[in-house]
Amino acid sequence: MPELESVIRKLEALDHRITPSRVAVIAAVLAQSGHFSVEDVLRQARAVGRATVFRTMRLLTDLEIVCRVLLEDGSLHYRVSRRGHHHHLVCVSCGNVQDLDECAVAGLVRELAAATEYEIEGHWLEFYGRCASCRSSLALAAKA
Repeated sequence: MPELESVIRKLEALDHRITPSRVAVIAAVLAQSGHFSVEDVLRQARAVGRATVFRTMRLLTDLEIVCRVLLEDGSLHYRVSRRGHHHHLVCVSCGNVQDLDECAVAGLVRELAAATEYEIEGHWLEFYGRCASCRSSLALAAKA
């Protein structure tokens, strides 16, 4: 799996230890499609301890290999990230998550930093609504 090898090389370049457990977690993460929870990773990497999974998820998040997705119900999920900083659109009906390619709040963050004298180190933004498919299904159901 070239993606697995790429992640391992990135971790090695940053002097992170590459253990069999860490490789198992990374492989489980890369095997996921769409968004997933830590529990999903734990089910796939059964021989790996919870603490190792959580530490590895934190490391992968810090390195922007995965990104966090906060679902409307408050549950924290993750997605493999193939880009840097971005935000998400989350469908409240089907749970579909779509990446937004740009950060439309960068100007607001600069203004907020200037107004509050904070050195803002990051932000996380999710937009919740209904995707086109779910809106169409709702419209069809209303007509019936």
